[in-house]
Amino acid sequence: MDSNEVKNLKQLVCKTIDENSGRIIDFSKSVEKEPELGFKEEKTSQKVKNVFDSIGLKYRDKLAITGVKAKLKDKCDGINVAVLGELDAVICRGNENTDPETGAAHTCGHHLQLGALIGTAIGLKLSGISDKLNGNVTFMAVPSEECIEFAYRQKLMKQGKIHFLGGKQELIYQGEFDDIDIAMMMHSLKNCPNPTVLIGKSSNGFLAKTIRYMGKAAHAAEAPEHGINALNAAMIGLMGVNALRETFKDEDYVRFHPIITKGGDVVNSVPDDVRIESYVRARTIDAMVGTNKKVDRALKAGGDAVGAKTVIRTIPGYLPLECSQELNDIYGHNCSELLPESSVIEGGHFFASTDMGDVSQLIPSIHPYIGGVRGNLHEKDFEVEDYYSACVLPAKLFAMLVIDLLVDDAEKGKHVIKNFKPQLSKEKYLKILNGFNKVVGGEKC
Repeated sequence: MDSNEVKNLKQLVCKTIDENSGRIIDFSKSVEKEPELGFKEEKTSQKVKNVFDSIGLKYRDKLAITGVKAKLKDKCDGINVAVLGELDAVICRGNENTDPETGAAHTCGHHLQLGALIGTAIGLKLSGISDKLNGNVTFMAVPSEECIEFAYRQKLMKQGKIHFLGGKQELIYQGEFDDIDIAMMMHSLKNCPNPTVLIGKSSNGFLAKTIRYMGKAAHAAEAPEHGINALNAAMIGLMGVNALRETFKDEDYVRFHPIITKGGDVVNSVPDDVRIESYVRARTIDAMVGTNKKVDRALKAGGDAVGAKTVIRTIPGYLPLECSQELNDIYGHNCSELLPESSVIEGGHFFASTDMGDVSQLIPSIHPYIGGVRGNLHEKDFEVEDYYSACVLPAKLFAMLVIDLLVDDAEKGKHVIKNFKPQLSKEKYLKILNGFNKVVGGEKC
């Protein structure tokens, strides 16, 4: 297929997406108005299925509880390219679309990801070009990217409903990525109301932690000497971590950011049960492991200092993101077709984390950031300035990338896969994640 034929295919798909832009934007707004937290996204999942039904895509649902997976072609050999969007919201009170009961709000832009997902599906399906593609396309609406509500998810794990806390991790575990060769997903670009694409390269991974200090209650005024102050243990433990910060290498981009979820029961009793949640983030798996050992040592020292019992549970978080440079280059070329050069930016490393990192350790993946929004991610001032730029534009860019990868006997797609060196096999990946799951102190938090 010559370059003009490929260009014509892209123009046809982009035209189809533009003709359905109102539908795509209305869908994203509908998801935004009814935010749901991870592994609870029943309404959002149904909205995705309604779109798939309306354009004639067959799908499988209830994957990792709420996930949905559809394919462009019912039967197809060859490369399978996946476009992903996330179903869940984050807890962020005070946003105009926050659910007053749950605190859920789409201040990370997942409603826009889903708009890009269904927009890509609409463009590739309704344009009628599927027979021009030498391979298949999978559209995946995945649950639970935000790693929150540990107690609820641990309950699901005990019930055998999930094995991991993150939606993509769980789908990898269940084998839903076994048939996928290349993956792509986007996030919103903070504080960028104009149509802009920032091409991401890498991001931190993290381990999640719950820490419990158990002391002895006593009257805080009459007999504090009879108690063991678990809050003091927590304060010393956190200060111990702060004392370690100078030992963290700059290039590892280490982050430790705790919250105290329980500081005691009543003010006139010595606190005997104090609980903390935190992440340990770093640039590489080795840095995550090494930092986690240091942090555990400091946290335990807090309990030892006052005679409290310390129980630390480490939970598999997300692995570092490593985007395929070859995919980024092809994607960037398409960006230059739709945007001026000044609006296409090389992003480098990001300090936040995503379970797209887990996918990127196994198969070639990309994770660009798209403008059209105001405010910071996960903050109440986050809002969409330009829905077209935020969800329709990325749909067009993903569809164009899919075409590049799958035309001409999928030559470019095959080249991307051939040159990709996975950091982990699925077996090693699962072994590493299961190895992260441990309890120090003899009891579960």
